[in-house]
Amino acid sequence: MNIVEAKQIRLEAKDRLLASIEHLVIQEKDRIGLVGKNGSGKTTLLHVLAGKAKASEGTIIRRGLIELLPQLKRADLGKSGGEITQRYVNEAFYSGAKLLLADEPTAHLDRRHVEWVEKKLVEWPEAFVVVSHDRAFLDAVCTTIWEITETGFYIYKGNYSAYEMQKEERRHRNELEAEKYEQTKRKLEQAIAAKQKKAKRAVKKPKSVGLSEARNVKPYYAKKQKKLQTAAKSLETRLEKLEKIEKPQELPPVQITAQHQESLKGRVVIRAEKVEGKAGKQDLWKAADFFIYGGDKTVLIGPNGSGKTTLLEKIVHRHEGISIAPAVSVGYFSQHLTILKPSRTIIENVKEASGQDESLIRTVLARIGFWGEDVFKKVSVLSGGERVKTALVKLLVSDANVLILDEPTNFLDIQAVEALESLLAEYRGTVLFTSHDRRFAERIATNVLAIEDGKLAAFTGTLHEYKEKKILPSHNEKAEKLLLLETKIAEVVSRLSLEPADELEQELKRLLRKKQALTK
Repeated sequence: MNIVEAKQIRLEAKDRLLASIEHLVIQEKDRIGLVGKNGSGKTTLLHVLAGKAKASEGTIIRRGLIELLPQLKRADLGKSGGEITQRYVNEAFYSGAKLLLADEPTAHLDRRHVEWVEKKLVEWPEAFVVVSHDRAFLDAVCTTIWEITETGFYIYKGNYSAYEMQKEERRHRNELEAEKYEQTKRKLEQAIAAKQKKAKRAVKKPKSVGLSEARNVKPYYAKKQKKLQTAAKSLETRLEKLEKIEKPQELPPVQITAQHQESLKGRVVIRAEKVEGKAGKQDLWKAADFFIYGGDKTVLIGPNGSGKTTLLEKIVHRHEGISIAPAVSVGYFSQHLTILKPSRTIIENVKEASGQDESLIRTVLARIGFWGEDVFKKVSVLSGGERVKTALVKLLVSDANVLILDEPTNFLDIQAVEALESLLAEYRGTVLFTSHDRRFAERIATNVLAIEDGKLAAFTGTLHEYKEKKILPSHNEKAEKLLLLETKIAEVVSRLSLEPADELEQELKRLLRKKQALTK
């Protein structure tokens, strides 16, 4: 049975066309992932499907209860993003909806809570459409991908990895079609030029023909010229009707050279000795030692609230126990984006701290999504995602040779995340970063720093190898029990918010005592 059927939908924002969708259907048990660039209309489409907003044009037929889980805002400062998400997801599941529309349900969640949302969606028997920039999450829960692009609305069968393969095949077909178009265009242009040249020569008197004879054969030459001109016109008409196929835009790989990279490679660039983690009176981790070497790409992992940002800031500000090699120049990305000047353009901001050639800077900007005249936009008019991209490029092409990046993938669409992945993979300097995007971390990291159970430890090897060693909390019995308790607590809180009862209050107190005992 169709839960939703939409026809000839047109989505607009401030008179700007976001998307035009001829036909879409959501059936029972459909598991759909919705992807597209920032500002492409994903959130607008969810609100239109839920009946919370109206499309500019089109008709929508709905059957059954539809629950919208909007992008969550941290209104309750006493609770973590994971706790808030758990409550909202549980309420959505208890609502009896036939269709769940979830907008970035994993945003800002640590790995454990993302896996909890994954498990809930996998087990849920009803249909859902989920917007997410987390490719591993989309792989785990989806069997269909919808994509909104500048050129249209596309449906792909399979999870995100299957979508990537199909899209690559489509890009390859477009390349072949574009080459065929160019060949046909060249042949027609050459044929037109040849006919026009012959037409010009057709009325010229041959040297062997006298003036009196030329007057007699003039009508013949005029007729011949007209025939050639008609043939040329026919070819021009064919050229005009030839469907233009643009070759997909491709940028060459770019290798960003960091200062002193060769002399720093393999040497200790950051040394931490007996570094403690504290937030006020709370102990985050016990005193620990670790080293980061030149050329390493190290991911810092740990649950929300474990102290990842605290550690990064200790390094940036060279707190007690932290020493940095003299030749090191640190570039720090934080969510506050303090390195940008709003009154200046993208290109002005990026060039400000860079000694790189402008052609390389423009190439890097294009790789992350700023094409042509885009680079002359002022930062003050940019969206949150565009500001993040500008700040990241500014650091990548700066004179820094050690980049410290705190959640650089937040607010980026999937295309921008993949572009950043590629740029960091090609970057020759040193990188220390945190990210909730598991695939991003797996593809970039060559080493791991982990904060777990109040301890800070270093691991030499990739994140995948680290997981294989069963060091991560998901393979830790205590952490598994804690996650189960958190899930039960969230469910009880959700039920209490819907129907207060003494029995539930007592159950909540019991679960909280168990959690307190387990975390001691």
